[in-house]
Amino acid sequence: MTSAVTSAATPGVESTRLPLIGDRAPDFEAESTHGPVRLADYAGRWLVLFSHPADFTPVCTTEFVAFAELAEEFATRNVALLGNSVDSVHSHLAWTRAIEDRLGVKIPFPIIADLDTRVSRAYGMLHPNASATAAVRAVFVIDPESVVRAILYYPMNAGRMVPEILRLVDALQTADRDGVSCPANWRPGDDVLLGAPKTQAEVEARLADERLKLVDWYLASLPGHGA
Repeated sequence: MTSAVTSAATPGVESTRLPLIGDRAPDFEAESTHGPVRLADYAGRWLVLFSHPADFTPVCTTEFVAFAELAEEFATRNVALLGNSVDSVHSHLAWTRAIEDRLGVKIPFPIIADLDTRVSRAYGMLHPNASATAAVRAVFVIDPESVVRAILYYPMNAGRMVPEILRLVDALQTADRDGVSCPANWRPGDDVLLGAPKTQAEVEARLADERLKLVDWYLASLPGHGA
């Protein structure tokens, strides 16, 4: 069962549900610029599902250009991109055409037309104190088993750093593949961290492991791993 938290009550506004890291991603079926889409369509792939407040707005336009410019990088990591807002399919199509015409950037991924706000509400993208109708800049990283692995939220007036979202995917995939953790400011090819030992025998084995960069018994890294 999916856990949820709710926002502080605002008179006349329905509370917002928020899936948590580790929950199964809420299922959905919706219309998009590429036709009907469902969460099940992305089974076996990573998915970055992100919302934006509105079409034909300055910050959102720059964000979509940034996502489009890195779309192939996401694809090489088996990651699909999927946008979402409460605008119509016709608005999405007109906006993406304008981006291509004016900026020379083709938007290669679908955008959900969430007119009934079902997707936005299921994912806690509507924050009543920011806007009663427009989705905030939410990002959900969902793994191939449809589990929510990371959640990012940005306000209306600050655009996302899309390379950081790509870096986050790299960190999650490296951690899954190698059974490690990624430190602050980690990038692919940097050292990765091992979990702290839990027994005296594990401490002694760690101290004797010449592969490791050992700062202290609990803080050890593997050099140059994850490249």
